[in-house]
Amino acid sequence: MGWLTRTVFGISPAETRFEKRGFENGDARIRQRIEQIGETFVGGYHAALLDDEPLRLAETLNRTVASEFRGFAFEGAAMGLVISDFLHPFRASRFQAFLEGPGLCHDYILYIGAGWAWARLPVRLERAAARRDPLLRWLAIDGYGFHQGFFHGPRFIGLQEEPRHLSPYGRCAFDQGLGRSLWFVKAGNPERIAAVIAEFPASRRPHLWRGLGLACAYAGGVERATLAALREICGDFLPQLRQGVAFAAKTRQRAGNPAEWTALACETVCGASADELAAVADAALDGLDGQSGVPAYEVWRQRIQSWRPGDPAR
Repeated sequence: MGWLTRTVFGISPAETRFEKRGFENGDARIRQRIEQIGETFVGGYHAALLDDEPLRLAETLNRTVASEFRGFAFEGAAMGLVISDFLHPFRASRFQAFLEGPGLCHDYILYIGAGWAWARLPVRLERAAARRDPLLRWLAIDGYGFHQGFFHGPRFIGLQEEPRHLSPYGRCAFDQGLGRSLWFVKAGNPERIAAVIAEFPASRRPHLWRGLGLACAYAGGVERATLAALREICGDFLPQLRQGVAFAAKTRQRAGNPAEWTALACETVCGASADELAAVADAALDGLDGQSGVPAYEVWRQRIQSWRPGDPAR
């Protein structure tokens, strides 16, 4: 039945291209990269719809997708598996089996892919997320935010619509994902991105910059000078930008898919190597739990945000 699921729920690769989405044009190199990322995501998504057996799916993605882009394919596969689970509610979860098995090293990005699926399914987002890992479940809300910015930018970026059905902290996680989408929607242009973020209410800007940091380091595609300009133009939000970059470094290190773009962003924005920043993210997990009602995920983010170049991982 995989072919039928693919036919009904498939996403045309054209849906991720600049003309279709109305994204702003930028340098041809970053446009090509962004579109390749979109095509890779859709490829992983369709692979999961066609064959949702976790081991075979992982083998297919590992064999057919270059290491640097593999995370995007696994992200798309996670979306497909969550949709497959929704269509087969009495079957053991394929997403969970993938997450705990061959996709374990991609767990951060798998949660983001789950958020894409929940954006398109009739589910209560935070109720669905509450059944997942108490730390990483917020990445699913991040994925939801990215989806809304990527596919519904005029509403969620242009009109700054907020997802009122989310809790106050859920909206913070949503905004991190929305910030990630700006890297794509604005084609990695620091001036355009900063101008858009400046139009949002002050309370939302830190989370948008966190997401932007993650995207500029994980997706990449720009030269050192552009990253340096981003570092300067973010102003007082540099700690948030660095925190997002550290998340990207940790995500790639954990998955074993390092990329030159990530290394470049770590050096330029944070003055540290990707391995050093991944160690900072690891150290920030020590003894982690919710404090005074603050979600553990937020404590993790704040600990990383407090790091400065030259500080040891602690």
